[in-house]
Amino acid sequence: MTSLKYRRVNVSDEHHLRNGALKAHSDLKQGSNYLKNGYHVTEKVQKNGNGDSFSQPRVRGEDSFEEAPMYVAVMTYMGYGIVILFGYFRDFLRAVGLEKCHQAQEREEQKDFVPLYQDFENFYKRNLYMRVRDNWNRPICSLPGPVFDVMERVSDDYNWTFRLTGKTIENVINMGSYNYLGFAENNVDFLKTVAEETRQYGVGVCSTRQELGNLSIHEKLERLVAEFLGVESAMAFGMGFATNSMNIPALVGKGCLILSDELNHTSLILGARLSGATIRVFKHNNMQSLEKLLKEAICSGQPRTHRGWKKILIMVEGIYSMEGSLVRLPEILALKKKYKAYLYLDEAHSIGAVGPTGRGVTEHFGVDPNEVDVLMGTFTKSFGATGGYIAGKKELVDYLRSHSHSAVYATAMSPPVVEQIIRAIKCIMGVDGTTEGKVRQLSENTRYLRSRLKEMGFIIYGNQDSPVVPLLLYLPGKVGAFSRAMLKRKIGVVVVGFPATPIAEARARFCVSAAHTREMLDKVINYNTQHLTDLSYLLWYSFVFFLNCYS
Repeated sequence: MTSLKYRRVNVSDEHHLRNGALKAHSDLKQGSNYLKNGYHVTEKVQKNGNGDSFSQPRVRGEDSFEEAPMYVAVMTYMGYGIVILFGYFRDFLRAVGLEKCHQAQEREEQKDFVPLYQDFENFYKRNLYMRVRDNWNRPICSLPGPVFDVMERVSDDYNWTFRLTGKTIENVINMGSYNYLGFAENNVDFLKTVAEETRQYGVGVCSTRQELGNLSIHEKLERLVAEFLGVESAMAFGMGFATNSMNIPALVGKGCLILSDELNHTSLILGARLSGATIRVFKHNNMQSLEKLLKEAICSGQPRTHRGWKKILIMVEGIYSMEGSLVRLPEILALKKKYKAYLYLDEAHSIGAVGPTGRGVTEHFGVDPNEVDVLMGTFTKSFGATGGYIAGKKELVDYLRSHSHSAVYATAMSPPVVEQIIRAIKCIMGVDGTTEGKVRQLSENTRYLRSRLKEMGFIIYGNQDSPVVPLLLYLPGKVGAFSRAMLKRKIGVVVVGFPATPIAEARARFCVSAAHTREMLDKVINYNTQHLTDLSYLLWYSFVFFLNCYS
């Protein structure tokens, strides 16, 4: 069996990394029923393994991508059109000196050089983004748990600069953080082991893993991650983004083909571009589009030479962070096997958040995790820490230890962070004697919020099991107004617009947490009901935004 780096793709090639035996887990301890940190303990912990011990596959359910009414689409495009007209008018006023320009500009003596600033990017930033800039980068001054405190700030020059008022907006419901299982906490009793590891190892390592930064606690984490996922081996990295962007170039290169979902995260896109491999994009979760590209790749080979591709790598995510949709994993695995390709699965948002015991989309669909060639995930969301991992066959992980830039050159993970991840995984697995039911609580909260919003007639995207809940706002005027109005009512949300989304699909993105109470969710839902279902509010938001563009 050859490593993933050097294998060549051929229809008759049988040396594909697949169907390895799963490592059997040790029996998990079961704790008695009790109430701890707001979670009622009744969940029976399951485990991955061979045979009947796999979780039963769940019905995936269709992803919801309902289209907006025609009048909303028309008003959305009209809104952007009016904003652009006002933008050109204000640029004219700045050009003739009637209005001060705060934007960075090219120096007069450098006009003949290649421009440092792209004209349209600057136009969009100064004439639209600046109108709503106050909705991002808000300073948080407390633990970002289910509630947090925000430092109040105001702007005297239409969001070009901000100043703090000295006041604090307290107990804002946090609907924007990826704190899926509620492990972003500061309870002293829960963090005892983290404090102990800090006293033993310190905070910083100041060395790479290959030099003097390979601590025993790092190896302990990697063994635990491999056991949790049900695979042979795993490797941890200090940054989730770099886990993708720095490891993909080590797996594929020139002469390889990457088939990427059109909604993949920027870290996957950057890693693909850095690899030098040929990239082709298939429509989101569209198996016909993916199979068409696979057939063309096998039949035609590389451009000009028509030689066979060295490797074909399919890159997908478990949960797509802007759409809330789940990957069609069983169908993709079937295509992967049929065309002898590799599969790279990014479980940044799905690990810990879906599956009966939080083991991600492989458990959710009842799939053997060893059928996925490269399992990637992050510790920054469900585990309340930082960093990421790559897991799979032992030969794959051993290869990355010596060839990945993120492994060779990056500083080793901080020991307290490592212990926090270990603590979270043990809690999810139940091996620490607790079974807090966080995964079940997250599932209940997710289904409750989604069902209530749908009942009220809101257009929301994604799968019913996804804790990422995008609520479509559409109009540019509603993006800023919605976020500001929610903050006034002590609800913190993330609003997203172009270019992070299609220009006509601006949205608010709710991230559900197991730490949210039913009262918190009801407060969020009740505000939405009162203020977003009325057409008069829709028109008012648009009017205020256009007025703000001119001011």
